[in-house]
Amino acid sequence: MKHALNVTREADFAAWYQAVISEADMAEDSGVRGCMVIRPWGYGIWERIQKLLDQRIKETGHENCYFPIFIPLSYFEKEASHVDGFAKEMAVVTHHRLIADGKGGLMPDPAAKLEEPLIVRPTSETVIGTAMARWVQSWRDLPVLINQWANVVRWEMRTRMFLRTSEFLWQEGHTAHATRDEAVEETLKMLEVYREFAENCLAMPVVAGEKPEHERFPGAEATYSIEAMMQDGKALQAGTSHFLGQNFAKAQNIRFQDKAGEFAHAWTTSWGVSTRMIGGLIMVHGDDDGLRLPPAVAPHQIVIVPMLRETPEDDAVLTYARELRAELLKLNALGEPLRVHVDTKAGKGKRWAWIKKGAPLIIEVGGRDVAGGNVSLVRRDRLYGEGGKLASAVLLRADFIGQAAGLLDEIQLGLFAEAQARRDAAIVRVEDWAAIEKHFTGGEDKVIGWVEADWSRPTGAALGAVAAKLKALKLTVRNTPVGATAPTGTCVFTGEPAVERILIGRTY
Repeated sequence: MKHALNVTREADFAAWYQAVISEADMAEDSGVRGCMVIRPWGYGIWERIQKLLDQRIKETGHENCYFPIFIPLSYFEKEASHVDGFAKEMAVVTHHRLIADGKGGLMPDPAAKLEEPLIVRPTSETVIGTAMARWVQSWRDLPVLINQWANVVRWEMRTRMFLRTSEFLWQEGHTAHATRDEAVEETLKMLEVYREFAENCLAMPVVAGEKPEHERFPGAEATYSIEAMMQDGKALQAGTSHFLGQNFAKAQNIRFQDKAGEFAHAWTTSWGVSTRMIGGLIMVHGDDDGLRLPPAVAPHQIVIVPMLRETPEDDAVLTYARELRAELLKLNALGEPLRVHVDTKAGKGKRWAWIKKGAPLIIEVGGRDVAGGNVSLVRRDRLYGEGGKLASAVLLRADFIGQAAGLLDEIQLGLFAEAQARRDAAIVRVEDWAAIEKHFTGGEDKVIGWVEADWSRPTGAALGAVAAKLKALKLTVRNTPVGATAPTGTCVFTGEPAVERILIGRTY
């Protein structure tokens, strides 16, 4: 069967991923290594993610704010483990003016060197912590619950659009609390917000759990993540929530007077998701014809394509399409009014263009449809029928209007169920290290998913040995799932009594 893309997932998953982005007009190279231009369709998906997640963040009591993109180097130097974790990825501004170099080009003006270098924001714990130190004086000032939508820069060596770029878009939440228990509760609350959002909005099944000690965010006491499985079996860390303890509060001097009149350091958290989620959407739901979008995050849930032939009947076709859109806009699906677009651009192949973009429902309208009061429907989640032919159904216009909202609900749930079944089938229980080696032997291109294993939560040198053992097979511990079944045996690495179960796999 011939597909819309010139490469299949099976033949070359990495090339297929890039082809989806290109053919769906999601993003393109910017001319700056590791940075991308996010085109309207790709940014429209991000806007949907922003809207739905921002609503959830605010519902949990947080307020949006904004902090500068430039952070003084001295702020990072106050928290040694944090700066060490990001040092190799930091972009540094040292001058504030350019001058002619005498050779027809430009160079930094030596007289314009900054007194203190500025770091282009890789994350904002340090600058927000400094502000919290000004804001928090008493227990009455707590908790501080803030979030910002921003861009960040981490100078990545190996980049891939949406998954790992030098500049990316994200939200980062930062909170300060009077007690440890409140901060831990906040960390887990936001982890659950991310899990619910990923599954109910992105139709992306995830495993929420705690990262091992060596995978923690620099400076954190505990890091939690949501892990999604891509169609090639690799893991994608789709979001993180960090319990920072008092480490940053002590470094940034976030102190308050408690009810007893004693001074204490606050307990802080941070958490975030990024445009990496769009990469996850592609790799979880895409097929060999391009992107398939869950209706909740599709910029256009229904696209109406008038078949214009530069004949007198074009006006009637356009009128019919616009009237259909007006009727559909009166309906709700997934808790919101329908998002419907009429593609009035000239040219052939428009239906396939929207198939590659992943619009959930694509409607074609031609002269015969106008005469018969019909529409021709293509469901993006069920593109082909018997014999590999495009499954285009002709429905009465009134029937389609009556079914539209239900079809979108069905597509949303169906994409999740499909991805969940694929993931669950690709998680295998193992009892020892030999079974892990055997499972992951066969090359990185083999779809081998993850393994579930018991372990003893080693630390120090023992943990270092485990990490080295995993690295040799290009494996990582993804997390310890929340609510996982209790271990029944010994640790697959140390042979000691196990205390929890972990997931292990290859990752992006």
